Amino acid sequence: MAKPLKCIPVEEARKLQETWKSSRGKEIERAQKYVDTREFWYSLEELQEYLDYVKEKSAEEGVSNPGIRIYLGAYPGAGPRKSYSTVFLAPTKPLNSMESTEDTRENAGETQENNYSIDPLNHGQGGVPPLDY
Repeated sequence: MAKPLKCIPVEEARKLQETWKSSRGKEIERAQKYVDTREFWYSLEELQEYLDYVKEKSAEEGVSNPGIRIYLGAYPGAGPRKSYSTVFLAPTKPLNSMESTEDTRENAGETQENNYSIDPLNHGQGGVPPLDY
């Protein structure tokens, strides 16, 4: 199998995370007064199960080119519980039934709308404290 075109080198990934930590991460820690999680883990089995679910439900709706949008979120803190960050995966479908072509693939996110008839995926495991990449 060929490596996907959008893969990045490990060093670039490390630089992206370091930039996040030294900018946004510091501000979040200052505001929240604790180190928030910044990495989330799902097993390949969980992700594949969810992708298969989205494909199946999308096909039932006649959506032939679904996608996934990844959102940042935070759990509500209650009492002594901290409001840790989370991510959730939200299914998308082509906007106005416009199917993405090779020419629009780079900007496909702009041509996709959320598909609210399919539930998002959450409840991965976040590192507390977070692991550096």
